[in-house]
Amino acid sequence: MAENREYFYRRLHSLLGVIPIGLFLVQHLIVNHFAVYGEESFNKAAHFMESLPFRYVMETFIIFLPILFHAILGVYIVFVAKNNVKRYGFFRNWMFMLQRFTGIVTLVFIVWHVWETRVAIGMGNAELDYSLMENILSQPFFFWFYIVGVVSTTFHFANGLWSFLVTWGITVSPRSQKIATYATLIVFLAITYIGIRSIIKFAYGV
Repeated sequence: MAENREYFYRRLHSLLGVIPIGLFLVQHLIVNHFAVYGEESFNKAAHFMESLPFRYVMETFIIFLPILFHAILGVYIVFVAKNNVKRYGFFRNWMFMLQRFTGIVTLVFIVWHVWETRVAIGMGNAELDYSLMENILSQPFFFWFYIVGVVSTTFHFANGLWSFLVTWGITVSPRSQKIATYATLIVFLAITYIGIRSIIKFAYGV
């Protein structure tokens, strides 16, 4: 019974990492990317997201609760995971280890990012606009903190997407898994570029 429960939790953990958390990540990065087109463009996109109906309900059940479950179980998996070189080989074993490492880094980054933005906004200490991120990212320490955080998060998602395809039986054969490796690499590079480009715009205005 306990083994069946853990099997279910791990599959749910994998599913939530892609839907809805992964979809929210991509949407969040795309909204931030509007900064590249100017302050007004970003503010319009951000305010549109802020004005969505039932926003707090959606944030709670589609974002915060799934992230909380994914994070708690993810930390557990980090401490009980054992590398399996014979099954995965050198490259996949490294991806396995990096997935666990970036999971911890991503968790730290998300907690700080939520505190610095969402919590500050909720307490009335900040407003969600271009100047908020500009003030944060104009500081050298936080610029690099966000660079590392975004790269860690996008890697964790893209590599987790590969694992999701295997876990759910979508890519079973070695050939399909190899194709998935290249596909998820493209996803990683694409969304990482979007995220870093936005950070540079906020920090340096270019």
